[in-house]
Amino acid sequence: MGCSVEERKRTGIINPVFTCQPAGAQYVGIGIKDCISLVHGGQGCCMFVRLLFAQHFKENFDIGSSSVHEDAAVFGAIKRVEEGVDALIKRYPHVRVIPIISTCSTEIIGDDIDGLVTKLKRTYQDSNVHFIPVHAPSFVGSQISGYDVATKAVFQHIAEKGEAGDKINVITGWFNPGDLKEIKHYFKEMAVDATFFFDIERFDSPMMPDKSSFSHGNTTVEDIKDSANAKATITMARYEGMRTGQFLEDKFDVPHSPVPMPIGIKNTDCLLGEISKLSGQPIPQSLVEERGRALDALADLAHMFFANKKVAIYGSADMVLGLAQFCIEVELQPVFLMIGDENSKYENDPRIAELQNMSLDYDIEIITNSDLWELEKRLKNNSLDLDLIMGHSKGRWVAIDNNIPMVRVGFPTFDRAGLYRHPIVGYAGAAFLGETIANTIFTDMEYKKDREWLLNVW
Repeated sequence: MGCSVEERKRTGIINPVFTCQPAGAQYVGIGIKDCISLVHGGQGCCMFVRLLFAQHFKENFDIGSSSVHEDAAVFGAIKRVEEGVDALIKRYPHVRVIPIISTCSTEIIGDDIDGLVTKLKRTYQDSNVHFIPVHAPSFVGSQISGYDVATKAVFQHIAEKGEAGDKINVITGWFNPGDLKEIKHYFKEMAVDATFFFDIERFDSPMMPDKSSFSHGNTTVEDIKDSANAKATITMARYEGMRTGQFLEDKFDVPHSPVPMPIGIKNTDCLLGEISKLSGQPIPQSLVEERGRALDALADLAHMFFANKKVAIYGSADMVLGLAQFCIEVELQPVFLMIGDENSKYENDPRIAELQNMSLDYDIEIITNSDLWELEKRLKNNSLDLDLIMGHSKGRWVAIDNNIPMVRVGFPTFDRAGLYRHPIVGYAGAAFLGETIANTIFTDMEYKKDREWLLNVW
């Protein structure tokens, strides 16, 4: 049996897996403290992305818009950005970073945001504000490439070489607060000093007795500046920050150590091994025990309930491939993988090569630049038989209409409560994923009266 990779053959997109590049760029912006992005485009390019963030996190985030209208197609809209920047600086005197994010309309009309940034730096040279041009046209890429582009732009314009330090840069990719908290826990247990990009743990904000509650990123300008002086950089996502790790190595001689997104036992082992290698610190017994607890939890479920169950997974390449590897670890069969955008580098991804070299008794089909209709079409014509679907909430109707149980992972997840608080990475994430999958299958067994007697004797 083999693992094949091909691009979606249809020209049109029906029910896309992803939204556009500006969404990813805006996610980077809200991860930086005292940063307010200015989206240079129509009002919806900002409003609908803020809605996605609010649906997912149940919190509000400050993002500005140049609110471009029809006259910009003829006269240009750079003046709108200048007015917007002036309003942001006057209204938010604490602001220190303003990424100016282009969109499809302003890229098409040719607004020069790079030239504008040069002008703004002269105009506001005494304001201590960093202006960052981020080119994120919606007609190419996706929210994933937008995140990648914006991350690199931030470091290109802020990182500064200074005195060498002992910290490790950790560029996570598009994580949830629960994921970041889990990774921070590993560095703390190993007594390794690290800076996390971007620190979004406070997106899960507390409601305090004085009624103050505000979700914000904790990565400071000083953190980004000092990234050029780190001992090393670990990147956890090949398509969501790896280029930034390579940039820091090429420009500032900060060694770059890419690792697979730490989903599942093997990939988490790889991360801890890399941390130990870079820091010289041994992996403590506490983490060995956490690994053992995760293995025990998964062993209770894998063969009895997961074996031979066929799974479809959709989302970002790093998450989808990590989840596929996890599925194989617990005897699930990831037969259909949908990556929601196109990238010529996907075919050379070492994780895909690893899947292709495995001795599996079933086929794995990977569709790049996929949409959710690709999944629905195959279910309707009976060319795909599934026991489980894994992906974000926008695919829920495919699962509902075809009566297939679904586990929500990725962004956005808005039809289940609090998933952003729970990790899918690390040993705790592996246990949480396994138990969530099992409970989803158990509920489906009860609902369909399918071998529910098993649950009485388990």
